[in-house]
Amino acid sequence: MSGEIVLYDYWRSSAAYRVRIALNLKGLAYRTVPVNLLAGEQREADYRAVNPQALLPALEIDGRLLTQSLAIIDYLDRTRAEPPLLPADPAARAAALASALVIASDIHPLNNLRVLKYLKGEFGAEQEVIDTWYRHWIAEGFAALEAGAPETGLFGGVSAGLADICLVPQMYNARRFELPLEGFPRLVRIDTELRALPAFAAATPETVRPPDI
Repeated sequence: MSGEIVLYDYWRSSAAYRVRIALNLKGLAYRTVPVNLLAGEQREADYRAVNPQALLPALEIDGRLLTQSLAIIDYLDRTRAEPPLLPADPAARAAALASALVIASDIHPLNNLRVLKYLKGEFGAEQEVIDTWYRHWIAEGFAALEAGAPETGLFGGVSAGLADICLVPQMYNARRFELPLEGFPRLVRIDTELRALPAFAAATPETVRPPDI
């Protein structure tokens, strides 16, 4: 497999952040095409031709165009085996997916930018109300994750797995929206260990933020 890998990215997109981490863990070089979500560039014709859903990220790889962060990461894991991001054992794989989906399917969709804009535009929600909404849904999901988090090591064991890849961007959002984290000591520990890893450090929003934003 060869050819340029192209990531359609926004620096603060949680889903794109996950894919950046996965690409780094797999040791894959890629070119970034910035799509400014706040400016609405995802809804413009050029990007809709790439992804009709008008969401980020999208990844061009192996002559294919992939969308949806977990689907992209699954493709990377099945086509670039090392390091594995999901266990081979079916039960362990299901458990890892369940932890990742607490974030990707339960927390993130309720806090997506288009949902927050809808709350403001259609229901007239004040920013304070929107921020409270945001923190509530993170706390709900984090409570479940904390209960099942390992006391030592990472969600992926000795190396980062899919749930770890999902956790770090969500912890970034939790801090950005000032969610108190004292009730989630295991998640804080795991996040701290992960952010010290080069693949995670190189994917942070501050690291990839375009200079003109």
